[in-house]
Formats: sequence, C-alpha cells, structure tokens
Amino acid sequence: MRYLVLLTLSFGLSIASAQSSLREVNKDSLKTWYLKDKTTDGVAGISLNKAYQLLKNKKSTPIIVAVIDSGVDTTHEDLTSVLWHNTKEIPNNDIDDDGNGYVDDYYGWNFLGGKDGRNVEKASSEKARVYHAYKDLYQGKAIDESKLSAEESYRYKTWLQAAAEIEPSQENMAQLPIMQRVQSSLVAIDSVIRKETQKQEYTTEELEKLPLHSNEAKVAKAKFLNLMKMIGLGSEAKNTTVLQMINEEVSRVEDAMAAKDKVPVDVRAEIIKDNPTDINDKFYGNKDVMGASSMHGTHVSGIIGASRGNGVGMDGIADNVKIMMIRAVPNGDEYDKDIALAIRYAVDNGAKVINMSFGKSFSPDKKWVDEAVKYAAAKDVLIVHAAGNDSKNIDSTNNFPSTTFLDGTVAKNVITVGASSDPSFANSYTTYFSNYGKNGVDVFAPGSQIYSTLPGGNSYGFEDGTSMASPVVAGLAGLIRSYFPKLTAEQVKQAIATSATGLGTEITTLKPNKEGVKEEVPLSSLCKTGGLLNAYGAVEVAVKLSSQAVKKIDDLLPKSSFKNKTVN
Repeated sequence: MRYLVLLTLSFGLSIASAQSSLREVNKDSLKTWYLKDKTTDGVAGISLNKAYQLLKNKKSTPIIVAVIDSGVDTTHEDLTSVLWHNTKEIPNNDIDDDGNGYVDDYYGWNFLGGKDGRNVEKASSEKARVYHAYKDLYQGKAIDESKLSAEESYRYKTWLQAAAEIEPSQENMAQLPIMQRVQSSLVAIDSVIRKETQKQEYTTEELEKLPLHSNEAKVAKAKFLNLMKMIGLGSEAKNTTVLQMINEEVSRVEDAMAAKDKVPVDVRAEIIKDNPTDINDKFYGNKDVMGASSMHGTHVSGIIGASRGNGVGMDGIADNVKIMMIRAVPNGDEYDKDIALAIRYAVDNGAKVINMSFGKSFSPDKKWVDEAVKYAAAKDVLIVHAAGNDSKNIDSTNNFPSTTFLDGTVAKNVITVGASSDPSFANSYTTYFSNYGKNGVDVFAPGSQIYSTLPGGNSYGFEDGTSMASPVVAGLAGLIRSYFPKLTAEQVKQAIATSATGLGTEITTLKPNKEGVKEEVPLSSLCKTGGLLNAYGAVEVAVKLSSQAVKKIDDLLPKSSFKNKTVN
C-alpha cells in the first residue's frame, strides 16, 4: 500500500519496498491532471475536455453505472445528485415495494449486512478461509486427482495453493513491526492535537490555521503536517481518514501473520446468516450502502460521476450517469457469492456499466462469478475491473475475478485496467505498484495521485491504485453509453481499447516493481493495447461506429493513435 510506505518514510523509518519517486508538485495542479491532454497540457491524461468538444452538440440519456465496493457516502455534496434511486421503492418504509426481494433498496444493496442492521466491516483473507475450510479434508491425505470431478479438482488445487502460501511472508515479518510503530506514533500525535484543540476531526488545512500553545502540541502539529505532505492525500483529507487507513492496513498484515494458526471468524454466520454454499439463497443483507468504511467506494464513485460544473469539489468523468452502490467489499477479501449476486443485482436493476475495483488471489466459488459475468454479457452490460496493485504479471499469477472462465472461454464484456502515471510528477508512465499482463490487462489508465470525493459530506483527497484507474475507464464507458446508447458493451470496449494511444510513438516505461528495480520496457509488453486510455479517441471511434456500419473497426481508428488493436 503506497500510503503506508510514505507513512513509514515520514517518521524516518525504512521499509523494504519500492517507492513511487513522486516529485514535489503543487497539489492544486495535480487535481485534474488525469483529465488533461498530453499535447496541449503536457501530461498524459485522458483528453476528456477534447472528448466533450466532440459531444457538445449531442444529447445524452441517463446511464446507470453500478459500483461494487465498500460503500458510498450518500450525504456527499458532490454525489447526492448523481446517486441512483430505485424509483419503484419507497425509502425506509420497511416494505419490499418492487417485490425484488430486497427491502428498501433505494440506493442499491448491502450484501455485507444482517437483517438486524449490523454490517460486516472486516473479513479475513480468502487464502485463510480456503486453507482452514479444507485442511481436514486434504492435509496429509493421499489424493488421487484422476478420480476427482472438475469441480473437486479445482477446489483441491486451490487448497494446495493456499497451503503453499499460508506461511507468513518475509515481507510481512519485516514490515509489521515498522507499521505498528507508525500506527502507535500517529495515534499519539493525533491524541495530543485533539486534546489541545478540543477537535476530534480536522483537515490539514484546518490544522495549519489552528493556534497551538504547548511545545508538545506544536511538535505534534509539525509532525502531522509533514506526514500529510508525505502521504499526498491533500489538504482537505481528515485525520480520521489517515487513522482509518493505517489501522486497516496494520490489521490486514497482523491477520496475514496469524493466518496459518488462527481459524478465521465466521462473520457470515454471526451477522449475515445466509447459507454460504447456496447461491440461490440470495435474499440477505440490508439497505445500508454506506457502512462504516465507505472511503474506498466514495472515492471511486466521485471519479466516475461526481457532479460536473457545480462549483464545488471536483468533476466526475461522466456527465449523465446515476451511480448505483452495491456494498460487497469489506476490509479484507470479498466473498465470491456476494460478488456474483452483486453483479446480478446490478444487471437486473438496469446498470449498463459495472465498476469492480477489487481483487484477490483465490476464488473458491469462481463458478458463481463466471456465471454472473456471463449473465451480464447476455444482458449487454460492460464490466470494468482493476488489475491489482502487487506489481505482478497476471498472465502468470492469479487475479480474481478473472476474464478466463473455468470452461476455458474468455469474457468479451470485461475490461481489465492497469494504473498509469506521468513523468511530470512521477518517474514513469506506469505506476510501480500496478499489475500488468500482455494478455491479461487491456489498457492503462490514470491511477496515481487521483483526486476525488472522500466520506464526510464535503471532503476530498488524493488516492493511488488500480482501484482509481478502473473507475476512470468506467466513467468513460458510462459517458460513451450515455451519448451512444445503441452501441453494445463489446463495441464500447472496442472503442476504448482500439483508441488507446501511444502518444505518437511506442511508449517506453518502467516495468512495475515494488523492490525498486528499474527496467525500461515497451508498454506493449505490459498490456494488450500497448496504450494509455484516450477519451477523445474513444469518443471519435464511438461517433463513427454509431453513424455507419463497418466491417473492420480498425478502419475507424483516429489517425493519431499508435499500434491500436482490436481486443476481444
């Protein structure tokens, strides 16, 4: 996690992980970098303003974009006007007005909730769940794979992988003590500031203006401001946001260290109370799409469609979308069943684009997710998925949900997205943390220093990750589908993929690497298209696709694009 690396640096600590060599750049100038144009603005954004110039005389229709994530702040000033409302449901009357099995699903649905109103906020890793679920069945047993069914063989191989990886990693063993020291120091600093100011919550901007009198408080203030500068969240980010980030990350690593010996708590049985082995037991959860940990989903939602031109905060990419929140991603690994049902809920309630900014290395019930993705394809729904943040080649390592189904066929309605940056403030066109894959990743999109909405009603800040790159693409997909509603999901994918640009020449970039090893490679070796997301080019292709029948999409490519390919 990039923020944790910077947290440790800010306290003068070292960590055996690569750094993203961000240059000192004015934060205000970074707020919209990912929307800009390389030719006119000097940074490799997506050329969104040029895309809107092509659309200025066209009308759009509202498009629903579903966000399967941790939750969303439904009170946020930049999101309230763009959140989807189920018009067939009367909010908060405790009646299933539309008869879809989900009571009061006005903003979407929470598959991490119980009927008593409690929510799952934290879950274990899938690796730990798999290892302990089948340990007694497989450990120390002679298993004849030739006698196993295809489903049993997949489960056995999944367990073997979990058993091989369940031991605490050297990286976690080295990092955990440092992370705990950072956590302890941050809590102590925050405690001093709260006591002196009598404020439980404050932003960096507010803290800078607060007069502190004791030497202890002045030192704490200086340390906190320096820390926030190092993290790069921005002046509007709150102390509570930073505390939540470090607490969640420390908890994750602590759980990973104890995973082999500690059986995961069955939060489903305690709170959700569904049958986790039955995909048809689907009417569980509750209406609370915000939850207690909505930071990730709120940031993602703002990137896609925060209200444009309202004079506050920031502008989302799409100007006529409604964001449906489906809460299915806890702090920890998501459950396959929840994701499968979340996809189906989105499709059944009218979403035409689904953003999935999450991923994991194990998928014991992949068949359910595969079936849901196929269902989305049959209903002409485009899915956009983050490639992951482990600096790994997903052509040879697992990253679920994956586009290759268990039956060997490949999803044509899914776009997998890596995270790009820009040499003007970083050292590369690609981020050091992004996963990649010549076959597994379709395109790279901005995922470094992305400014968007944060929980708190009127908060904003910067975040990094393929989790941010994915909604950039999902926002563009929603934009295209709203202006060109007759284009199919596959055509929208083709428009996005074939217009990905090499900036007039083959892009040479640093291969993602968390250990800091610098290896220059062509971007074409890291993704199918060999290009960066280009909104202007994608809209150009969409204009031509919608106006004439063509035999080859390659004939419609913008003349400025480089090495564009048709991507299935």
